Amino acid sequence: MSVYDKLKELDITLPPVSVPAAAYVPYVQTGNLVFLSGHIARKDGKPWAAQFGRSITTEEGKAAARAVAIDLLGTLHAATGGDLNRVQRIVKVMSLVNSTGDFTEQHLVTNGASELFGQVFGDKGIHARSAFGVAQIPMGACVEIELIAELG
Repeated sequence: MSVYDKLKELDITLPPVSVPAAAYVPYVQTGNLVFLSGHIARKDGKPWAAQFGRSITTEEGKAAARAVAIDLLGTLHAATGGDLNRVQRIVKVMSLVNSTGDFTEQHLVTNGASELFGQVFGDKGIHARSAFGVAQIPMGACVEIELIAELG
């Protein structure tokens, strides 16, 4: 099954590449690796501002991380020249989770993205990962995720 058939089955429409909010580009390719800049969680078209341990639950965070993963897929689609079937592997995911000092479920929040990559790419979507709790993310967003993928 192609990646696009899987996206259709999951009722996912890829968004356009987000316009960077500062002095960077959405992605850079070197050799067969493509590095996607961090994408923040959005809700209703605006930054999904919240802090774990204070104003958002882990389950809501999984949904936020899944939404970020969909945005990352839109950028990855552009980075592949419009063919996500070129993705050989999702190599690494790094997730920043806006958290209070006592929140310890960053890894569970990040599962929202990791699980989606596995659904979309199968074994090629299984990746290395880091999930960090941070004091703040730009625009108060609850989650920011970056991605490294290998292209064929």
